[in-house]
Amino acid sequence: MALYSVDKLMVEARKLASEFRKTTGKPLGISSEIAKFDAARLMDLELVDQSKPGGYDAVGKGIRDGKLVQIKGRAILEEKKSGQRIGQLKVDQEWDCVMLVMMNEEYEPIEIYEAERAELLDDLEDTANSKRKKRGAMTV
Repeated sequence: MALYSVDKLMVEARKLASEFRKTTGKPLGISSEIAKFDAARLMDLELVDQSKPGGYDAVGKGIRDGKLVQIKGRAILEEKKSGQRIGQLKVDQEWDCVMLVMMNEEYEPIEIYEAERAELLDDLEDTANSKRKKRGAMTV
């Protein structure tokens, strides 16, 4: 039996990440875990076991039943800074869509965007820089 609920741990993780950033000026590196938790909770997804290989983080339930979802997170800490990147898309693996969880400086979700695989791959195809396309790198 766990000592703390995951909900309680995420509240504390948000506080810790925010305070760490304010104190050191550096990210703590847990925004992706917070984003996965929030996407699953808010978008009716079931997180998958990360020890199994695959290109997705969650499987949809309800209106997204069976949809394989990659989840990316980004805390927008400097509004003026443009071109902030998200984690690489796993373009060579199986997934149906990507959800991008945008968080504020307190690591609270403020918006969640969803894009289908075909739409994202088309966008990467249009990218002039082939290295970026090959890596699956995109900016916010």
